[in-house]
Amino acid sequence: MKTILRALLFIFLSNMVGIGVYTAKAQDSTSTNVPSKDSTIVKANLKASSIRGYEDKYYVVQHRNQFLDQSEMNVNRETPQASLENFILSARNADYLKAAHSLNLNLIPDNVSNEQIEELAHKLFIIINKNVTIDWDKLSERPDGQIDKIFNKNKAVAAEPRKSIAFGTLNLNERDVTLRLQRVKYKTEPPYWVISANTVEHIDALYAAYGPTKMVQLIPEDWGLQVEFLQIPLWKIIGLLISFGIAYILGWFTLFILKRIFGSSKWEWISSFSFRLALPASFFVGVLTLYLLLNNLIVFTGDFASGFYTTLLIATVACGTWFVMRFLNAFFSFLVENKPDNIYAEENSETRRILTHISVARRIVSFIIFLIGAGIILSQFEGFKNLGTSLFASAGIATIIIGIGAQSTLGNIIAGIQIAITKPAQIGDLVLFDGQWGHVEDIGFVYMIVKTWDERRIVTPLKSVISNSFENWSMRGSKQIRSIDIYTDYRINIQKVREKFEELLRESSAWDEQVSPSVQVVESTEKAIKIRALCSAKDPFAAWDLQCELREKLIDYICELEAGLGLSKTRIALESPDKK
Repeated sequence: MKTILRALLFIFLSNMVGIGVYTAKAQDSTSTNVPSKDSTIVKANLKASSIRGYEDKYYVVQHRNQFLDQSEMNVNRETPQASLENFILSARNADYLKAAHSLNLNLIPDNVSNEQIEELAHKLFIIINKNVTIDWDKLSERPDGQIDKIFNKNKAVAAEPRKSIAFGTLNLNERDVTLRLQRVKYKTEPPYWVISANTVEHIDALYAAYGPTKMVQLIPEDWGLQVEFLQIPLWKIIGLLISFGIAYILGWFTLFILKRIFGSSKWEWISSFSFRLALPASFFVGVLTLYLLLNNLIVFTGDFASGFYTTLLIATVACGTWFVMRFLNAFFSFLVENKPDNIYAEENSETRRILTHISVARRIVSFIIFLIGAGIILSQFEGFKNLGTSLFASAGIATIIIGIGAQSTLGNIIAGIQIAITKPAQIGDLVLFDGQWGHVEDIGFVYMIVKTWDERRIVTPLKSVISNSFENWSMRGSKQIRSIDIYTDYRINIQKVREKFEELLRESSAWDEQVSPSVQVVESTEKAIKIRALCSAKDPFAAWDLQCELREKLIDYICELEAGLGLSKTRIALESPDKK
């Protein structure tokens, strides 16, 4: 569990470094002095929209923010970036009335006060500060809002002026609410940019969903916890440390339960599962607890908040993916470990088939879970959200790149699926591959492992299994016929050898009686004849042992038969010189 604590501390400290860089211009705006979640504006008195001129490059408004003193306004709203900068920077300095000049208040009732306007601006700042990552590069610095490339979200083409720009999206009641800047024009004044009236209209609803938690409201102001350290309220730092402690305790407790209690179970499968799941489960519980506590009870804001919560979410998803993958591996391993002792026997062919499917399914399911986890993690980064669209748009190039870079891996993955369907080899099969014979120990995601008779492992890519020929001695049954070849002299009594072989074969318990005893002369040379005897056994291992046993006994018999007359000999004819 020390590893868990170190990992969590690393997440905290890495984000605290970001706080240090950020302190010059940003602060945690969520203190105990925050607006309530009650609606600031009474909806019954809302005005009808006064926007018209949709065919122009701006919206024409009949009146501007009449609640605000326009004569004292010193706000730059000429460009989208300038207007949003005014809102953010003014709100950071707690000048919410100045920030409100960047809002389109034309849908607000006439009877609102400046205090209510300030409260609206404060609420919107808290919403944006905690939940929206603004891509300033996509906010134009030109008055007409033009950009130099296609802007996907707004469907605008380069060099086309724009009158509406999205800078964030939030989910509200299972629908997306887009935060937008609009270019508006009042009478003869030059057009300017403000946060849209529809966005302002949704502030109360968004604040109720994304605003500070009840924990903020419950802390009395006289506790002195509003004192800030690194521009973060002291109570949040204390809450963060307490959350770390709770997460650590729950993670350690999970590890203790799984290892000490379930790990000592009398049922082997429970103890096996517990030991394999203990570490990922403790990490997952600890990080998930920390994420839930910080996201629901202690709400951080500021520039670092988005990265902080994203980091926590990534850690939670990564630990959850690790836990699910370890659980599946433990489950599949349990199935494999409880296989019959002798899977090579003919009666266990169905077991070998199931083990093969389990092996391939194990890799495929793990790969799918990994892709899901990686997809969730990558979706937290703005740059990857449109990745799918981009790939479809450039499918030809993407296909070529993926085809070249991952040709070997994808080929082996497809070959693994082919092996699972066509079954040229299964786990437990006896195979002869590249002159080496052994049984298939495992079929992985991209390779097959063959365990030879002398305990060596041959690792073969699955593409080779599909494309190259090999012998499978267990495909249609494990029974095997072996031949015994012996070279003897021409004068040997073949009938006696045949009778002796039949006698030896019937005495052996390894013979399966499926093939009748057979002894034949299959070849002759100028020096000897070749005798071949055939024997059969229930599986390749028994056939090998029977072959070796009968070979030894036949050689002993031939050596004793007629004083070794049947042993092959090399004859040399010597002629006397006198005969010439």
